[in-house]
Amino acid sequence: MIRIILITGLLFLIGCGKSEPYILRIDHAGISIAFDEKLRSQVENTILPEKKISSDLFSGEYLFLQDARYDGFIYSDHTKAGGTDQTGTYDEYIIRGRSGDLIKKITIRAYNDFPDLLTMKVAYLNQGHNAFTAQGWVSNNLVLSTNVNESPAFWSFNGASYEDRRDWILPVTPGFRQKNYLGMNATDYGGGIPVSVIWNRTGGFSVGHLEAVPKLVSLPVTYDSTGKSVSISVMQERAISILPGDSVETLKTFVAAHTGDFFPALQKYSRFMRRQGMTFTEIPASAYEPIWCAWGYERNFTVAEVLQTLPKVKDLGFRWAVLDDGWQTAEGDWYLAPKKFPRGDRDMQALVKKINRSGLRAKLWWAALAVDPGTDLLRDHPDMLLLNKEGKPQDISWWDSYYLCPAYEKTRTYTKGIVKKIMQNWGFEGLKIDGQHLNGVPPCYNPLHNHAYPEEAVEQLPQFFSEIYKTAISITPDAVVEICPCGTAASFFNMPYMNQPVSSDPLTSWQIRLKGKTFKALMGPGTPYYGDHVELSDGGTDFASSVGIGAVVGTKFTWPGDRHSHSDYLLTPEKEVVWGKWLKIYETYRLSEGEYLGNLYDIGFDRPEAHVIKRDNTYFYAFYADTFEGEISLRGLPPGRYLVSDYEEGRHLSAINASQPNLSVNFKDHLLLKAEKAE
Repeated sequence: MIRIILITGLLFLIGCGKSEPYILRIDHAGISIAFDEKLRSQVENTILPEKKISSDLFSGEYLFLQDARYDGFIYSDHTKAGGTDQTGTYDEYIIRGRSGDLIKKITIRAYNDFPDLLTMKVAYLNQGHNAFTAQGWVSNNLVLSTNVNESPAFWSFNGASYEDRRDWILPVTPGFRQKNYLGMNATDYGGGIPVSVIWNRTGGFSVGHLEAVPKLVSLPVTYDSTGKSVSISVMQERAISILPGDSVETLKTFVAAHTGDFFPALQKYSRFMRRQGMTFTEIPASAYEPIWCAWGYERNFTVAEVLQTLPKVKDLGFRWAVLDDGWQTAEGDWYLAPKKFPRGDRDMQALVKKINRSGLRAKLWWAALAVDPGTDLLRDHPDMLLLNKEGKPQDISWWDSYYLCPAYEKTRTYTKGIVKKIMQNWGFEGLKIDGQHLNGVPPCYNPLHNHAYPEEAVEQLPQFFSEIYKTAISITPDAVVEICPCGTAASFFNMPYMNQPVSSDPLTSWQIRLKGKTFKALMGPGTPYYGDHVELSDGGTDFASSVGIGAVVGTKFTWPGDRHSHSDYLLTPEKEVVWGKWLKIYETYRLSEGEYLGNLYDIGFDRPEAHVIKRDNTYFYAFYADTFEGEISLRGLPPGRYLVSDYEEGRHLSAINASQPNLSVNFKDHLLLKAEKAE
């Protein structure tokens, strides 16, 4: 039992044989934060009062110097007020403290419509006679002691992009350390989702920033090597000089509490950003149609190979045909390759018409923002280049090319012209915009661009995609615009300007599933997430990982022959049976159009891994494991009796009641179940 006692202006919480002095405690439904007289803070997740999760009493907000943190502030006073903005009605707390000549002001808002979330801004004011310098700031620093014997004690969601294309969801074990810098972590890998999440079996915390555009911050997740504590925070490394009488302010950040895995944390963040004014595109029905891509023939494809494959593509049930990399002379110029299209535009227009006559819609691959050395574009318009701090072009490694600057008006005008040529002139109805470089760009120091500051290039990348999207749908209202930032943690700020996210070169089937759960948390439970070519999944045939999570299915098979040395993509008669089976399942249930229920199972701790789609009044469950034998629970069913069947194999399994939704099962790789209300 805990008692609250006020003694000489200090708030003491007494219980469990110890007392902790607090100067202020802010309770906001499922989250609370308490400050002591040194402005150290403790954050608690109180959504489940009987299973509270608490951070340690620690410096949550501070400046850092070259080799130390500056956090020796002593509480001065605090005030409370209320207000309303576009996000909603809130209580606002302002807490002040002093350390020498430096004043620290923490502003916290608790919004009525976001009961488990607190926003924060911190200002540091110099009241001395000398400049104060620092190397950056940290906010929402949470340190959690780990006395759990279970391994892992925590799981984490990490929203930064790395060249090794690592998982976004990772177990947190002793020694785990990931900086999660949202700038460039390689020459052409950057950007991401400005949220870090940690959770245990009960729930956890998320932190991040709430700015309307990408910012160069880090969201580190760290587990000390002794296994005693896990920490997350928001950090910005930048040279700070606070002149006498001046102040510096952090970005708008947040800390939030949740139960379950990372899904509700990302949902909450996305909902908050929408309330602040971010809007996502409407999804056309065309975005849910299955996709065949000619990338199986790779860059040296021939038009004849594409055309000979179309009848089989149509017969199997695919509705989109994508012409991939290799149609152009070079990245940047985007001229038609003369050996493949000797009559230029007329040949490309003829190809699109033949695709359409085959009963398919045509989508074109394109690597926007990239320009190759030696191109006409670079010769005639070198001013469009993004230049780094050394005044040199920024490399895009995969294409052996350079970045164009997305914040430069000439780049945008040129890019919109390419969209018009692709869609208006050639007749394509969709865009596959491809390349890891699309996810984020470095600051631009090109003096010809007259940027107010170099980070304008970083912050205006989403606006660049907005202009592409608006141009495309002005030509074809139900155009499908796919941004495929190969292997990166896709930038949240680009998501409003596409209507088909993609798993983007997954390394495993696990990545297909975890990315699907992420996109459906951020963009909505009915998002037409594309699982990418099935050939990239485990074994090259794992349609179940896409179908089971409500993803659009796709392939890059070649047929009837394959002159390439690998020949892995050839649609053999045996494969055709498998492809046909899964396309029929996809079309029968159209789970990509259903509602993904991401709060029912914990992707980190629950075994087997499980996902649920609600389609009309039927619930579709997907379970994944190398092998599993035991009992599963069909969570989330409304009261009543249900008939459960294996919809992959078309066999009835059992009748269950929602009050006791357990089944004994035995499977390998996956099990796909359908629960229908019994009459």
